[in-house]
Amino acid sequence: MQEYLDFFTNNTMLVVVWFGLVIAIITMTIISKLSKVLIVSAQEAVMLINKQDGVVIDVRGAEEFRKGHIASAINVPAAQLKANNLNLIQKYQNKPILLVCETGVTTNGIGRLLTKGDFTQVHALRGGMVDWRTQNLPVTKR
Repeated sequence: MQEYLDFFTNNTMLVVVWFGLVIAIITMTIISKLSKVLIVSAQEAVMLINKQDGVVIDVRGAEEFRKGHIASAINVPAAQLKANNLNLIQKYQNKPILLVCETGVTTNGIGRLLTKGDFTQVHALRGGMVDWRTQNLPVTKR
């Protein structure tokens, strides 16, 4: 037991950082479990689009969108949605919505905004367009 106390006193900063990371992981896990935004894989996203007539909302900037996006995706930059400009996608309120960004990080926050705005079926693509391209799924530039 004395060794642990010596380690803690000699490496205080390391111990504080370690505990901070553990708390952050626990917090993020709890938040993701309580979130109404469902994180889906690329295969689940394809099923959502094809079987449930899901609407793909790409929240990347216009330039990134032009470089390649999922077919039939609608480009609504994250900045517009964060400014509560939800009227751009209001007509899709009761349809399954698939949010897509470049890496899958931005979509969780946007998804929470949409669920607060009474959107009923909000999904986020895990890994974003990076994962989509990695799995060789179709990307269009039109």
